Amino acid sequence: MTDDLKTAQRGYRVANTFVPARPLEPALYLVATPIGNLGDITLRALETLSGADVLACEDTRVTRVLLDRYGIVNRPFAYHEHNAEEAGPKLIAALEEGRSVALVSDAGTPLVSDPGYRLGRMAIEAGHKVVPVPGASAPLAALVGSGMPSDAFLFAGFLPAKDKGRRDRLAELSRVPATLIFFESPHRIGATVAAAAEVLGKSRRACVCRELTKTFEEFRRGTLEELAAYYDDDRAVKGEIVLIVAPPEAEEAPGEMEVDALLRELSSAMPAARAAAEAARITGLARKDLYQRLLELKAGG
Repeated sequence: MTDDLKTAQRGYRVANTFVPARPLEPALYLVATPIGNLGDITLRALETLSGADVLACEDTRVTRVLLDRYGIVNRPFAYHEHNAEEAGPKLIAALEEGRSVALVSDAGTPLVSDPGYRLGRMAIEAGHKVVPVPGASAPLAALVGSGMPSDAFLFAGFLPAKDKGRRDRLAELSRVPATLIFFESPHRIGATVAAAAEVLGKSRRACVCRELTKTFEEFRRGTLEELAAYYDDDRAVKGEIVLIVAPPEAEEAPGEMEVDALLRELSSAMPAARAAAEAARITGLARKDLYQRLLELKAGG
């Protein structure tokens, strides 16, 4: 990784105007890039990409398209999940030499569902400065365009590919009091919304966000049942997808008398420990507390 760029050549071009890049202090810069529309790049990102001593990316061919669009002659260096163990130490060595290193993913914000977090962690552990250069983000673009509550949200990445793993993970997230955000592939979106409808509830609101910021951008909103019917096995789907699922409806906590009645009913048909566990599943209350309450009820007759 040698720096062949002369200082005078470092810069970027916007509307046929060349803008020289200022020198960057030694650090690891995590630079967000457009998720589709190349016009979504920030001026700070352009200056960082053109001014960095070393530019690391997932796919040099993809990043080259962005660099050419803005007249940036910096040479990208490949860093991805298949070469991270070899390339990561080289990038850390560049930081040790007092050079600036910029990292980009193919699209969006680095470290979100890509191997970049390993490099970020290595840099921090080695005592180097890490600088986020914010910009485009598919999860946030989908969230704000979906119409779902945004006061609390959970980005859960990709669900497991196999049906059982997918359903188990959805069950784990079913009671999270926040809007859920998932990445999904076009050939699995039908199976995913079908599983979500069964596990999370058919009436739960959701939105399939496809091809964000691109020509065929689409937000398809509805209940999970409606979306499962639309994305059946026969429908061909193309493009990158973000699935947004609304939080569960707030449930009123059961009163003390209701809990006691439930415990009595369950304990008449199963052992106390199992009854407490089942009551915990139904009410959302702590199994330990329910078990203790059941013992008290039994002792009191």
